[in-house]
Amino acid sequence: MPATDLKIQLGTARTDDTRGTRAVVVSPRGLTAVADLAPGTFADARDVIERFGAAELAELTAAAPESAFTEVGATVFTAPIPRPRMIWGIGLNYREHATDLSEVAPSEEPASFIKGDHTVIGPGDPIPLPWQSERVTAEAELGLVIGSLCRDASVEDALDHVWGVTTVLDQTAEDILARNPRYLTRSKNFPGFFSFGPLITPTADVGDILEVEVRTLVNGNLHRANTTANMMFPPAELVSFHSQVMPLFPGDILSTGTPGAVRIEPGDVAGCVIPGVGELYNPVVGRR
Repeated sequence: MPATDLKIQLGTARTDDTRGTRAVVVSPRGLTAVADLAPGTFADARDVIERFGAAELAELTAAAPESAFTEVGATVFTAPIPRPRMIWGIGLNYREHATDLSEVAPSEEPASFIKGDHTVIGPGDPIPLPWQSERVTAEAELGLVIGSLCRDASVEDALDHVWGVTTVLDQTAEDILARNPRYLTRSKNFPGFFSFGPLITPTADVGDILEVEVRTLVNGNLHRANTTANMMFPPAELVSFHSQVMPLFPGDILSTGTPGAVRIEPGDVAGCVIPGVGELYNPVVGRR
């Protein structure tokens, strides 16, 4: 299969040896460790993104022998990048979601915030509810993973700096936020408040990034869905805007906002489904 026709996804899988994790590629041929495609050590997806563009990685995958591939089977995936250098989140980026919260959607500039890497969990990991909050919501979002240094990018060039996209669940302590909008950082930064993965899909394989549908689920039931065409600030504008605030580096993540937040309680399973990109589910555990 020519590399140009090969659809790949990049992830990080747990291993049974002392290395802990390894970066892997999933394709129609199966799963292979990136270290079996090129010399080097690749503990997680950021190691790969810093070295290879998506097209180059597809070429390496296409050239590999069949012996390099195994079935995905019961592979356990972690967050593709367990410790991102930077996570930007965007609030109220769909008009309908702003209406849910009785808020006015920003019209001139994105409403953004930063999350620490201590918030990161992966597929299947529990979302622990903090004892400080009585109302936590989960929010399905499209995540953009930066692939190359991006500083002062134009809207026209912005997506050239995005390696790929992924599924995200971004959590909020809404009752804390409701007390005062200046409490946004605190309401967004409890442990387990940012799940993403299991895989990163190259941007070129997504098709029109303005036709991507994002779905928020709880316990397998659809709560809300919307397409990126209905964003106040579409992906290219978000990357361009934030690259003018500070440099964006390979492996940085920009989470683009949710079509709808759903309240979660212990025993629930929150979900993000983006057709053509992936499915992400996390169980919810009691306040601690």
